[in-house]
Amino acid sequence: MIKKRERDAQKGDFGRVFVVAGSVGLTGAAALCSNAALRSGAGLVTLGIPASLNPAMEVKLTEAMTLPLPETKELSLSLKAEKKILEKAEDSEVVLLGPGLSRQKETAALIRRLILKIKKDMVLDADALNAMAVEPGLLKKLKARCVITPHEGEMSRLIDKSAGYVKNNRLSVAKKFSRDYNAVVVLKGHGTVVADRDGKAHVNKTGNPGMATAGSGDVLAGVIAGFLAQGLRLFDAARLGVHIHGLAGDLAAKDKGEIGLMAGDILEKVPYAIKLTVS
Repeated sequence: MIKKRERDAQKGDFGRVFVVAGSVGLTGAAALCSNAALRSGAGLVTLGIPASLNPAMEVKLTEAMTLPLPETKELSLSLKAEKKILEKAEDSEVVLLGPGLSRQKETAALIRRLILKIKKDMVLDADALNAMAVEPGLLKKLKARCVITPHEGEMSRLIDKSAGYVKNNRLSVAKKFSRDYNAVVVLKGHGTVVADRDGKAHVNKTGNPGMATAGSGDVLAGVIAGFLAQGLRLFDAARLGVHIHGLAGDLAAKDKGEIGLMAGDILEKVPYAIKLTVS
């Protein structure tokens, strides 16, 4: 699914990702997913971030662009950010929504409004899923195609069942949710399951226990968004994304061991995992 690039390629050929992520105390999630989209090959990445946090992110992110947005007093995105977000989404191939956005009530309300209005392919992760848990039926009303990336706890809230139930029925839960809500489901965990609405399912074989670390899921969301921006179909971008993410984790663990592995280590190995896959 990954093709070698033409000699005369330019960055616009590989898609634009708009990341809507981050709040006070959770800027790491925004940085990880933005850089992961770039590391997986997206041509251009812009991070929409609460305005007060923008100076720090301009230092932290060298290659990604930033878009300062209206914020709440808690330094999360406010409802006033809606117009700018929708305008930027229209100028992008993919919107990644959720990492580190917080569960602040106004921000959650903004997320629910955005997912109904965005028309471009979306990756919904973390706090986007938490915002939808109060009304998962919103997924049936989307104008856009989407990939959702819940862990077992997030999925349990979406289907109103225990995390234990989800853990014991991972494949059937992912397939049923995908069919019922018309979304590609990436149910994270050991043997990450990728399911499509037509019944296709893939169980990932790469990865290791060292990847059970803060920020690992943010990297995965960015990788999937990067592949979508390059024109892959949703199911293909998702299953390739989890494979590359797990392989990057395996390469990082080979260097550093599993115990001290961090999300940044996985991120740095993404290009090497892609290189192995392409060659």
